Amino acid sequence: MNRMDMTQYRRSTVGFDRLFDLMERQARNAGGDNYPPFNIERRDEDEYRITLAVAGFRPADLDITAQQNLLVVQGRKRDEASDGEMLHVGIANRGFERRFELADYVRVANADLADGLLVIDLVREVPEAMKPKKIAIGGQKPLEIVSDEAVKGNEAA
Repeated sequence: MNRMDMTQYRRSTVGFDRLFDLMERQARNAGGDNYPPFNIERRDEDEYRITLAVAGFRPADLDITAQQNLLVVQGRKRDEASDGEMLHVGIANRGFERRFELADYVRVANADLADGLLVIDLVREVPEAMKPKKIAIGGQKPLEIVSDEAVKGNEAA
């Protein structure tokens, strides 16, 4: 399936155009290159980890760029002269570019390279102004929560 039809969703939603475009683009590119292999892990409600298998790459060979809603990881393989004649080349010796679309307010917290694995920690930090809040109707004061202690005190009187 090369194309997803989002028409039925587009006509009943407002402001989700970017999401639908992203889903359609991902469906078109699903058969792309799978190098290097990677994992995406949800570690907590607002914490994620991307792990890429980048054996043979050094920190200087890797470039991580984060911009609004996009994380780009690039690897540039350096040319190393071998002392002998290569009889079989089974270890990938090529550069790569891997792109990850990020949700709003997701930022890179940390990146580390150890044992051939590049680990990128991501955190979602929603600003206070964007968090849900209760709205009083007609300017009424919001209802207060009554504790069990206060109810028991009124019953005794």
